[in-house]
Amino acid sequence: MKFSYQYSGREPMKLRTFIMGHGVTRTLLKRIKFHGGDTLVNGKSVFANTMIYQGDDVTVILPPEEGNDHVTPSYGPIAIAYEDDNYLIVNKEAGVASVPSHIYATDSLVNRVKGYFTETGKPDQRIHIVTRLDKDTSGLVIFAKHHFAHSVLDKALKDHSIYKEYRAIVDGTLISNQIEIRLPIGRAEDSFVKRTIRDDGKQAYTSVYPVKRMADSTLIRVVLHTGRTHQIRVHMASLGHPLIGDWLYNESDHRMYRQALHCQTVSFFDPFSQQQITVNADITSDMADYVAARDF
Repeated sequence: MKFSYQYSGREPMKLRTFIMGHGVTRTLLKRIKFHGGDTLVNGKSVFANTMIYQGDDVTVILPPEEGNDHVTPSYGPIAIAYEDDNYLIVNKEAGVASVPSHIYATDSLVNRVKGYFTETGKPDQRIHIVTRLDKDTSGLVIFAKHHFAHSVLDKALKDHSIYKEYRAIVDGTLISNQIEIRLPIGRAEDSFVKRTIRDDGKQAYTSVYPVKRMADSTLIRVVLHTGRTHQIRVHMASLGHPLIGDWLYNESDHRMYRQALHCQTVSFFDPFSQQQITVNADITSDMADYVAARDF
């Protein structure tokens, strides 16, 4: 796979600086150099410290990517919400883990995407998962199809420039029309899984907007500005409005079989097409049915 650019700057520039400006990381540069890739200027193979000039054509050739032998292909269903040469966005169903573990070793979403790539004959079989959701959270998960695309989105994640919007149903009726939550999150003392609000935790920022108020609960729109583990679940529980069905932070609630949380929208800038990619996925039937049953 190769990517081509033309340098339009007036001043000479090192090739390394130019292509890193397009998202090539130092790690990827090393892979290109030592694992079968190449960098070309005007069709000629050159080193990364070569100077380039206005009008020069630059080509980055990625090395081949071997599949991870530790990931077993699964041929369970996936709902593809968006796909192009660089990205795959999947609408994950609740109950499917995002990544393999000792409990879900052969049928996580990563395994299913590996199976999809195998079935469709994708030459590069390594799986690059960019965003993740808890097993019982539904919605959009972003995969990159190659190391370069993964590098670009990893930087976007660190820069907080990937927009992620969720729908959730929380216990109780929210009065405010907008809530800004800035509370640090860290691991709970007595649990490897559970998180809590703690002064020495990592800063976390969540925006919350009620969509529909019901007698005993509220459908909310949530925008994440950071991406901490269990961020929405912890922040809403800290306000006294935990997610319904959340076995970890609202354990006595059984109005749904899983936490009522769905990633509905993701949006990011694609430097390959020079366009914004925005993908939406409506809330799942269990959440929609819950709201409909209280629509009176």
